[in-house]
Amino acid sequence: MTTTTERTYGFTDLPRLMALMTGAEKHGPAATSTLDALWVLYDRVLRVGPERLDDPERDRFLLSKGHGPMAYYAVLAAKGFLPVEWLPGFGSYDSPLGHHPDRVLVPGAEIGSGSLGHGLPIAVGTALGLRAQGRPDPAVWVLIGDAELDEGSNHEAIAFAGPAGLDRLHTIVIDNSSASHARPGGIAARFEAAGWSAETVEGRNHEALHAAFTAPHPDRPRVVVARVEPKNAPAPIRT
Repeated sequence: MTTTTERTYGFTDLPRLMALMTGAEKHGPAATSTLDALWVLYDRVLRVGPERLDDPERDRFLLSKGHGPMAYYAVLAAKGFLPVEWLPGFGSYDSPLGHHPDRVLVPGAEIGSGSLGHGLPIAVGTALGLRAQGRPDPAVWVLIGDAELDEGSNHEAIAFAGPAGLDRLHTIVIDNSSASHARPGGIAARFEAAGWSAETVEGRNHEALHAAFTAPHPDRPRVVVARVEPKNAPAPIRT
């Protein structure tokens, strides 16, 4: 739970916060598929906060799956990075909350994203940069969609990161069965073949997500494949 200047927000508040964002081109399935992973990450794993936006020792989170940012904005609002009052203006001409996040306009956003295939290569570069600066503590996290694995740039990043031993690099793949090309052996097998530590979990199970996010992986980058309902399938009913 997180206290803002107005009230305390928890996971059950996120659908209401997302409902404040109206308008066209919402990419609802892209947003809702990431909701649980984003919440567990920001609520229990990431060492970030509104007071640490410029802290060089903060963890870095990169939203590569940026073409459906409503869940991301809702989580950032719940965690106090941005005012809840911004949410109804989502996608409007004068709103900082665009259909793709803008790192200059959105507090807490590390990259501008939305064009598939860019986030993982940027995350590799970020991890390399932190290593070159002698900063071993900040973790680098990037969230991508399974369809992004259709982009060759991701496979170059995967192939590099394993042998480079980028153990501060963590990737979350949201698998909602939207990729055009199947991966022999599954998504996790592609990363394992390149020397990554990999695990596949149920993407709506918060305890499973947390355990996978915090599992040790010495000398290797880590990927967690979070399986959710297929794109455009009915969202799960929560009780």
